[in-house]
Amino acid sequence: MSITDLLNNAPDTEPERQYYFIREAAKIIEKKEQELGRKLTCCVTTFGCQMNARDSEKLLGILKQIGYEETDSENADFVVYNTCTVRENANNKVYGRLGILHGYKKKNKDMMIALCGCMMQEPTVVEHLQESYKFVDLIFGTHNLYKFAELFTTSLLNKKGMIIDIWKDTDKIVENLPIQRKYPFKSGVNISFGCNNFCTYCIVPYVRGRERSRKPEDIVNEIKGLVADGVVEVMLLGQNVNSYGVGLEEKVTFAELLKMVNDIEGLKRIRFMTPHPKDLSDELIEAMATLPKVCKHMHLPLQSGSTNILKKMNRRYTKESYLELVDKLKKRIPDVAITTDIIVGFPGETEEDFLDTMDVVDKVHYDSAFTFIYSKRTGTPAATMPDQVPDDVVKDRFDRLLALVQKHGHEKVKGYEGTVQEILVEEINEQDSSLVTGKMSNNITVHFPGDASLIGNIVKVKLNCCKGFYYIGELAE
Repeated sequence: MSITDLLNNAPDTEPERQYYFIREAAKIIEKKEQELGRKLTCCVTTFGCQMNARDSEKLLGILKQIGYEETDSENADFVVYNTCTVRENANNKVYGRLGILHGYKKKNKDMMIALCGCMMQEPTVVEHLQESYKFVDLIFGTHNLYKFAELFTTSLLNKKGMIIDIWKDTDKIVENLPIQRKYPFKSGVNISFGCNNFCTYCIVPYVRGRERSRKPEDIVNEIKGLVADGVVEVMLLGQNVNSYGVGLEEKVTFAELLKMVNDIEGLKRIRFMTPHPKDLSDELIEAMATLPKVCKHMHLPLQSGSTNILKKMNRRYTKESYLELVDKLKKRIPDVAITTDIIVGFPGETEEDFLDTMDVVDKVHYDSAFTFIYSKRTGTPAATMPDQVPDDVVKDRFDRLLALVQKHGHEKVKGYEGTVQEILVEEINEQDSSLVTGKMSNNITVHFPGDASLIGNIVKVKLNCCKGFYYIGELAE
């Protein structure tokens, strides 16, 4: 069948259109397998955040339906790089890996390579790929990921080189596409896409587009399906979950969505990532306090403790308002675990600004924190700001911050020693196969003796020995 015939025969509605292309691609792949006398393999490699990881599960789900077998080796018949562009060194990592893929492709003339995700939304990246990586077969971005089956099938039939399909933005959300989950017992679930915040250091709004929310009934139905398939824990995903409801005809708040999800029979745990302090409502705090399935873990990105720097970052809260939020959280949910993100060395950061950050860390006593050295991101306002902080100063501040974060984190984690906690068992321990590894509701990792039969179950474990930021325990009698 020609590309023209294929497109002319395709349904206009989604997701029916994509299932049509899955069927057509499966015919082509089956014929190819008969010629080669073996199954074709695929490898989907994810760079970046949990949103990307969820997207990769969708890509893999489509490839599995087409007929590919998954492999961990990038020396496969079809390789997909789902890229991240939060930091420029992420781009360089992809370019380096592409060189390796080129070597594989020279030995396997039928090999296909696809690039997608946030990095592809940058025009300069696509231009560079066209010029220096002509062996890539397919390039698409974040907004048309649902079109993967169509783009893939077109690429299979294309004999004229690279196919590029990049959209600047979209308001479209396509439901009910195939998905291949990494874990049978837990899953991420997108509740929104895009971001409207435009923090001055962040490229995400430019590559993920404007914020748009999924309908609550679609989210609930997806989770019901996951629970029926063995999922006990979901992670609700969005660039800013607190502003859920943007774009819906009938406004639904994130707290109201949590209540709907909490009512789903058979679901055991609800997590969410990532909230924004400026949108953290009293209603959400109350939902966390009262809904039994919502984990008592709040990831509340600080970024800086200096009101002056927060203004330059366009974060739209102050040091004082952030501390007030933390105080509200702790008063209403005394056992809440609070984690955060902090950037050191943002342009114009003085020693006084940095000490404000240290002061917040001292007051909050975070359970843990992701600490980052500021990295210029071309295309963001912060990249051209004056007063970039010297590297040696940033390194000194980063080391001081890390020491303080670890001190408080260790104290918080050690407070659970000797208690019995509910643990969701996730895997056999990588270092010691006699142990299994799981997570507490507040996200602390626990290792204890057990076998594969425990994976996916929530069990009671006595926490015997704190090892810094994790525990060694034993099944409670």
